[in-house]
Amino acid sequence: MQPELIIPTNDRCGEGAVWNAAERSLYWSDINRFIVHRSEPDIRTVKSWTFEEPVVAISLTSKPGTLLLAMASRLMLWNPDTDNRVAFEFALSGNPFVRLNDGRADPRGDFWVGSMQNNVLANGDLDLTVEGHWAKPGHGQLFRISGSGSHSVEESDIGISNTLCWSPDKRTFYFGDTLRNEISAYDYDLETGMISNKRPFFSGFARGGPDGSAIDAEGYLWNCRFGGSCIVRIAPDGTVERIVEMPCTDVTTCTFGGDDLTTLFVTTAAMRQHPGERLAGSLFSIKVDVAGMPENEFHIG
Repeated sequence: MQPELIIPTNDRCGEGAVWNAAERSLYWSDINRFIVHRSEPDIRTVKSWTFEEPVVAISLTSKPGTLLLAMASRLMLWNPDTDNRVAFEFALSGNPFVRLNDGRADPRGDFWVGSMQNNVLANGDLDLTVEGHWAKPGHGQLFRISGSGSHSVEESDIGISNTLCWSPDKRTFYFGDTLRNEISAYDYDLETGMISNKRPFFSGFARGGPDGSAIDAEGYLWNCRFGGSCIVRIAPDGTVERIVEMPCTDVTTCTFGGDDLTTLFVTTAAMRQHPGERLAGSLFSIKVDVAGMPENEFHIG
């Protein structure tokens, strides 16, 4: 199971990968360059758009042709074909001290997004005054946002919010805190969208910290390890089923795509400039032996 280079985009921090089956295309962002990319992997082309602040997560929506973008400070509805950009009814209190990070739509159509202490300057550079260059613990929150714009805070006291996934039976929610090196599991109520019964799922793994994840049809979580040069496939009982080695240290997000959802697309980061890692910041693909779950849509209105 070897990663294949798709496009060497040299992203400072590639994130937010999402497969758009209707277009047969992949979207992802570069947080530090304020860019969103779109690629058609079959022909390996890429188109990019620039924005006024970091784009940290991307979601499909119920409106054809429209994506939801989580920016550092707010949400935006965006049509890539027309480049029409419309602010959505949510703004992050406390920005620029804090910013949004990883986000994903749930099976009901709500959008979940976490926050963290902001470590990106107005010009996109990494804020070297932030402890460890990443964030101090405790400044992040986890938000659930409805299509009407109402929102609730589901978790607080978070370091860096990452990994938002739901099990195939829609009964379990997974959420990670990179600074704590842990992913937690929760009971998820499809009818109400509420989470409960937080419990340890996967913590203390020695290779890096948990970044973005995707879940497959068998209920296994594929977790990208920032600083760990790998992706870990984690069984529903929290045990490691396999480790996929990657050619760069900082592995950021992944999503299943392709016509049969058996291609795992993986983003990476080049910002830390590890010696000898000439492909860091590239987009990769991995052909896997189990289909992934399709991405959920944010239900507008």
